[in-house]
Amino acid sequence: MKISDILNEDLIEVNLPVTDKEDAINKMIDLASKSGKFIDIDEVRKSVFEREKLVSTGVGKGFAIPHSKTDSVSDVVASFAVLKEPIDFESIDGEPVKFIFLLIGKDSHLNIHIKLLSRISRLMNNDEFRDKLQHADTKEKILNLFKEEEKSYIDL
Repeated sequence: MKISDILNEDLIEVNLPVTDKEDAINKMIDLASKSGKFIDIDEVRKSVFEREKLVSTGVGKGFAIPHSKTDSVSDVVASFAVLKEPIDFESIDGEPVKFIFLLIGKDSHLNIHIKLLSRISRLMNNDEFRDKLQHADTKEKILNLFKEEEKSYIDL
């Protein structure tokens, strides 16, 4: 499974206006709900915020990857946004966040969840890739960037 297998244009937002970390996570969950794979959105929301309480998912370099595992989804769900303005996400490097990638996996698919988190982190740690995302002004361009970057990746 590739990132581009779980993302589509309906699950991507460009210039997403958010006020703070909580607002950002809520909007990312609402965006992901367009996948049609949510069984219980309230449980999904609860699982993401519970995970976030453990330690911030602001991983640095302007990127956050809120995530959780729950059986309140029928399959792996994701959403991606470039924020209109960077926000404080309590990131490990103290820098504001401009990109958010939400990933929600099923409790029973831990291996896939971990591999996808690793792949997302690897992509988003690539300075050149983040720069391309920053300049992509449509959902289609963003999705194509993920597809292009993953061409050399072996399927999970």
